[in-house]
Amino acid sequence: MNNAVINQENRKEIVEIPIETIMPNRSQPRTFFEQETLTRLSESIAKYGVLQPLTVRKIAEKSRFSIFQYELIAGERRLRASKLIGLSTVPCIIIEADTQTSAALAIIENLHRDDLNIFEEAAAIASLIELHKLTQEEIASELSLTQSAVANKLRLLRLTEAEKNVILSNNLTERHARALLKIKQTPLRMEALAHIVKFGFNVKQSEDYIERLITPEEKEEKKISYDYKTLISVIKKAIESTREQGIRVRSSHTETDTEIIYTISVSKPSESSMKENKE
Repeated sequence: MNNAVINQENRKEIVEIPIETIMPNRSQPRTFFEQETLTRLSESIAKYGVLQPLTVRKIAEKSRFSIFQYELIAGERRLRASKLIGLSTVPCIIIEADTQTSAALAIIENLHRDDLNIFEEAAAIASLIELHKLTQEEIASELSLTQSAVANKLRLLRLTEAEKNVILSNNLTERHARALLKIKQTPLRMEALAHIVKFGFNVKQSEDYIERLITPEEKEEKKISYDYKTLISVIKKAIESTREQGIRVRSSHTETDTEIIYTISVSKPSESSMKENKE
């Protein structure tokens, strides 16, 4: 995805586009739109108009059976609220983007707004990795997060749908969810979750309670995981030491459920410099 595409909104004029010609973005990460929030937004739009333009792209291949001419990139709630009060047009900024870039921009825009629930956010990040080939480090940079924070968010997807529903319906936090992941057995995890909800445990109380439930085997596995962090620290120090010697080194790493993959690229010296060294 090209950063020039992301920034070109600032250089585009605002145009009024018929609502019926705008197709919702199929990569929209939000799965739930609260009706009360949409109603308040529609009342504001009725009074003051759409204050922030939507972002769209022209659809390259239009079917003769479809009225859609544009695909929405950013502004799903504004579009829905405008429809609620019967607006015929909405102000838009048209940018140039292919299907893949459009999808990635829609996801990133929602992540920046910080109004996705914790599992929608994790699923959106997973989509950027799986469908749009972005690395955890690239996503972390885009969202001003650390790579480990991105990895922690992705771990939330290991929870079952039932566990996710309980967490969301009881307004538990991401830290509650991450603490639960320390329990490997799903039945025991659900029991622990029910106990946390019943007694209204905060994060610290939940972590202490879960720590008492973890088996000795799981605690040993936890100790081993810290060794990986030490190993990565050693690798980073080696890379920095190499750079200090004037050698160009590029590195990146990603994490899966079973692996930490580190990629290191070292630039070869030019032929002229090799000759000089020999002389």
